[in-house]
Amino acid sequence: MRALIALEDGTWFEGRSFTGAGETSGEVIFNTGMTGYQEVLTDPSYVGQMVCMTYPHIGNYGVNLEDVESDRVQVEAFIVKECCPTPSNWRAKESLPGYLKRHRVMGIEGIDTRALTRHLRIHGAQRGIISTEESDPARLSARARELPSMEGLNLADKVTPKGPYVWTGTEPKPVTLTNGHYDWPGTGPRVVAFDFGIKWNILRLLAAQGLDLLVVPASFTAEQVDALAPDALFYSNGPGDPAALPDVVGNLRILSERYPVAGICLGHQLLGLAMGGRTFKLKFGHHGLNHPVKDLTTGRIEISSQNHGFCVDVSSLDFLETTHVNLNDGTLEGFQHKHKPILAIQHHPEAGPGPHDSRYFFSRFRDMIRSSTGK
Repeated sequence: MRALIALEDGTWFEGRSFTGAGETSGEVIFNTGMTGYQEVLTDPSYVGQMVCMTYPHIGNYGVNLEDVESDRVQVEAFIVKECCPTPSNWRAKESLPGYLKRHRVMGIEGIDTRALTRHLRIHGAQRGIISTEESDPARLSARARELPSMEGLNLADKVTPKGPYVWTGTEPKPVTLTNGHYDWPGTGPRVVAFDFGIKWNILRLLAAQGLDLLVVPASFTAEQVDALAPDALFYSNGPGDPAALPDVVGNLRILSERYPVAGICLGHQLLGLAMGGRTFKLKFGHHGLNHPVKDLTTGRIEISSQNHGFCVDVSSLDFLETTHVNLNDGTLEGFQHKHKPILAIQHHPEAGPGPHDSRYFFSRFRDMIRSSTGK
């Protein structure tokens, strides 16, 4: 079925839908990963975005039940050069086209993904529309220009949970607080994790450190957190512009004075804002599995998994120490407070998907809690 993708600057490409008729819109970005498309599809940080995969052949190992990062497909659309309709892998339970159809997410193939990626690298990520219904690309481009910009867009509210929950090891389980209090079931350090769009592998790896986890919505206030009597806090990844969450930033500013805290991706950006830094939008973002990052505390180079369109600048804050830098463009990838138990990184140490070079972040968080609380 013929499908058009039209960008806000008038550029357009013709392909075909492998998920049926329809129309969708969002910010068009590209991901350089050769594998891991199932994790990409289910990453809540991709809400509001249509993802173009640079690797040309996608879908050959199908979809399985174990590798999801949330309970649904999160991307607005999936753009590939060639989709494999018949997977060949013993773990596969479903084909990629069937999976996207079941979740009502549009997938298109036959697009010159190299040309689209090159255009986005030169001109930056853009708003776009994919349609099998409209045959005039000029009209689609005009409509794309009317879409809201990613800058200033609060998307965390779309993915944050309605209430607190615990991680069972395979899925979230809602819990009910009694007058705002929680009967912590475990013996490990008590950690309240803010879910701005958290990936399930982050929860797996936090739990693997022996932490007693309670996950709460983005709107949870400092007073509500205090009633839970945690030992530390964790701020998750998520979609959208961090500067569009001023109430969350103000809340985090208060909490960061009271507890040891750590953050990943959006959590890293929100912590940077809470400390007094600023954020800015990257031209086309960092989305892939092979980004080199240097850990300045050890001098080691890591190959990292990344997925962010915004970056934080804390260079004016002399009480923060830069711990990680991106070796491709020199942007900030991590910081820690010089005197308080606060640390954060921009890249994804849970590697869902991606290399495991940065997984030590979770043990660093555990060690920081131990040194701060004795637990």
